[in-house]
Amino acid sequence: MSDTEETSTRFPLAGTLLERMGIEITEASAQRTAGTMPVAGNIQPAGLLHGGASVVLAESLGSIAATLHAGPGRHAVGIEVGATHHRAVRDGVVSGVATPLHLGRSVASYEIVLTDERERRVCTARLTCMLVDA
Repeated sequence: MSDTEETSTRFPLAGTLLERMGIEITEASAQRTAGTMPVAGNIQPAGLLHGGASVVLAESLGSIAATLHAGPGRHAVGIEVGATHHRAVRDGVVSGVATPLHLGRSVASYEIVLTDERERRVCTARLTCMLVDA
């Protein structure tokens, strides 16, 4: 089974916020989880990518990675997320990559970097998840 097939089986997107926002998971492991999100449909009234949309992408990527780290029969539950928005984006697609800062038995923390189509940093987020039994 490919990483994409495993991700869609373990993390079904149908009916979720990820589906509604157009988020696609392109790579998934505890060490690196990546995905994309269109700017269109995820903007604020001034026509810029909504900061909350960036946080949804970041938390989604980090949570998937943390759940993969937690292992079978366990889930990751976000307990803290913070984000710094560096640059406005008006169109196109943003990409994100979650990499671990700390992988423990009960807590996992990730840094998630979002970039625009020109690979300029748009947002840096940090997510901490508690790892719990399913």
